[in-house]
This record gives sequence, C-alpha cells and structure tokens, in this order.
Amino acid sequence: MGESARYSTDRLDLGDPFTVSTRHWRALQDGRVQCDVCPRECRLREGQRGLCFVRGRVDDQIVLSTYGRSSGFCVDPMEKKPLHHFLPGTPVLSFGTAGCNLACRFCQNWDISTSRRIDTLSQSASPEAIADAAVRLGCSAIAFTYNDPTVFAEYAIDVAVACRERGVRSVAVSAGYMKPQARAELYGVMDAANIDLKGFTDRFYEKVALARLPEVLETIEYLRHETSVWLELTTLVIPGHNDDDAQLTAECEWIVDRLGPDVPVHFSAFHPDFKMRDVPRTPVETLRRARRIARDAGLRYVYVGNVQDPEGQTTYCPGCEAAVVVRDR
Repeated sequence: MGESARYSTDRLDLGDPFTVSTRHWRALQDGRVQCDVCPRECRLREGQRGLCFVRGRVDDQIVLSTYGRSSGFCVDPMEKKPLHHFLPGTPVLSFGTAGCNLACRFCQNWDISTSRRIDTLSQSASPEAIADAAVRLGCSAIAFTYNDPTVFAEYAIDVAVACRERGVRSVAVSAGYMKPQARAELYGVMDAANIDLKGFTDRFYEKVALARLPEVLETIEYLRHETSVWLELTTLVIPGHNDDDAQLTAECEWIVDRLGPDVPVHFSAFHPDFKMRDVPRTPVETLRRARRIARDAGLRYVYVGNVQDPEGQTTYCPGCEAAVVVRDR
C-alpha cells in the first residue's frame, strides 16, 4: 500500500486542547517517526497522520488529536456489546471517538470509524466527567465502542482509571489489532473485552479488513492467558466471504484448542453497508449453522446476534442443557 494511500498531510496543531502527546512511538534513522500502537506501524513525516487519521506527527512526536472528545454517548444493555457473561442485564455507558486502525469494507459504524471531519466529534468530556455520568446514570460499566479504543488508547486508559476509582467497570470492544506494549497498557485497566474475530483466513483479513490475522489471534491469546480481563468473541458472518463451513470449523476448533471451550462466542448477522452494499444480509439459518458448527467443535456458550432468535440468545447449562438465562431480542 503506497504512502499516498496510507497517510494524510492535513496538519495537526499541538495547540489544540484535544491534541495530546502519546508514548508509543520511535524515531527512525531516515527521519520519519513510527507509531507503535498497532501493527500497521505508520511511519510519518512532519504533519502526516496515520491511516487511523487521529494519530499523527507534530514536532517530531506522535500525538492523539481526539483526547477528551467523543462522537456521542448512549446507555445500552451489556448484552449489546455483546457480552453475555459479564454483568448480564446491567446498563453500560457506551461511547467512542473517531477513526480506526483497520479499513474494513463492511464496517457498520463507518460514519464514525472512517470520519475525516473533526466536527464528527460533537461532544467533549473529561475522563472524570464521563465517570461521574456513568455513576449518575446507574451504569455498571463504561464501554469503549463505536470505533476501536486502540486509536484513542490514552483517552480510554484515563477514563478507565477514573471509572475504577468510582466503582465503574471498563469494557473494550475492539478488533484486537494492537502491538504488545501498548496492548498491555490498555488492557491493564480493562475489566472485560469483546474482540471482533472478523474471519479466519489471512486472505479475508488482508483483502477485506486491510489487516493481518496472526496479530489478532496473538491479542486474543494474550487476553485469555495473561490477563484477568473477561473475554468474549464476535464474528460478523458475511455471506460469501467468511461463512463457509471450512472457515467456521477452523475458527471454532482454534478457539477450543487455544482458549478452551468456555469462551463465549457470538455470530452476528451482517447487513449491507459501506463498501459492501452489494452483499446480501446474513440469513438466520446461516447463523444457526455457524452455531451448530461451534457446538459440535466443543464450544459451550455460543450465541447469534443482530437477529431475533431466542434459542440462539439463551444461555444453556453445558451439563444438563437447561436454560439458565433466557433472552429474546
């Protein structure tokens, strides 16, 4: 991918109150500065922004231009994140900023994640103000969602710390495309995460998301085995792209083998959007087939989402198959 496709020359102003210095970067011998938050490793000259658009180079350092500024807030049920085994049935205060370090052709929040307009960020709020709002609204947690918290990690970390001081938990909804040092810092203050495992082939990630699968799998294993963060996974099932039996079987077998059978997995329905408007909606039967494949592979807690399917939303006891938590939405 050429430099003209990856970077913007729209200049960042360090005098902007929403622009802050970041930690994860290094100077290169050729005069460029490399951002080390995600595996994309954008190498920038003065005034350039990375693919995410919100991290860029100013005064020989990498800065974040969206600190303290949000694209909006909403109180959601925890199950909408989706998290079915973490504080189920409780309200969560959701918010995001703008920008993303992936370029998914199917993005369902593309107006936020691909925004190149600062006026998308219509609300400003300090970490303390967000934490206070969560308490005032009776929310059990704050969720970093809509766009990926990887790109606004410094802001997310400060919000999570402020929330923890007030007894409010923190949830990251992320693609998991992050480098180890920055990843450890972000998830060191998170209580739960839902990672989008977008597909299970290198080709899918490279062609449809402009990212790489191995780094995502590394993040998932890290969360499962090296942290106390509660982990659930979601795959958006896209007809003709990641819905074949072989790919679904390989994904589910990997989860059982590398993470264990108890990690909750969600298969969600795709609807035509962004650059994939020519792809049909995911049939309910496709999601049910994915759920059967997952259960046959040994996964105990498998759900379907974005459709009404009470059986696919219900939590069953893996021993006696009795319904434990019944959901219908």
